[in-house]
Amino acid sequence: MTINFQSTYPAPPAALLRRVATLSGVALLLGACSLIGNNEPLNDVSFRESRFEQMQSIKAFEACRDEGLTLDSQARSRASAGAFLNSARVLDGCGANLGTAASAVPMSERMRVYALATLNYFKGGDVEQARRSFEGFKATYPDNDLYFADGSSYTETTKVLLGRTDPISFGQFAALNVNKRVKSEMRRLNHWKNK
Repeated sequence: MTINFQSTYPAPPAALLRRVATLSGVALLLGACSLIGNNEPLNDVSFRESRFEQMQSIKAFEACRDEGLTLDSQARSRASAGAFLNSARVLDGCGANLGTAASAVPMSERMRVYALATLNYFKGGDVEQARRSFEGFKATYPDNDLYFADGSSYTETTKVLLGRTDPISFGQFAALNVNKRVKSEMRRLNHWKNK
């Protein structure tokens, strides 16, 4: 004699079985994703802290740059040597405060701030500090140059202004990529030097 057990519950419909199978598959996939993820929450926190510090450094650089540019504009409008020196000192400090966040600021922006600081030291009359600043620029950005609106080279113009060019090249004005007014002044100086 065989006994047949019969369930009092009706058999589940096929749609319900498919839904349960799909949900089980999704749960299995989501569980696998969490196994692959970061198991060390401290790494995530330290990354966020370093990113926050980097963003703070970038904001400080931008605020410093904006202050230096404002001071530069005021110095040009007043034609004040002291104001140029003040602007140069502010701009000079902008890059120094970046630290490890320097790579997050575009190199061309850092170069422009450095170059303007050098030129403002020169305009302010502190030629020795301008020379040190220019040497720092060349050491920090070797084989790089900036160009003024007229196409003249920042490095060549600064070399000429600071007297860093060979005396032979003063006769080769066409070979120098400097502003026409600078070339004219070089010719004038060269003329009176040879008299």
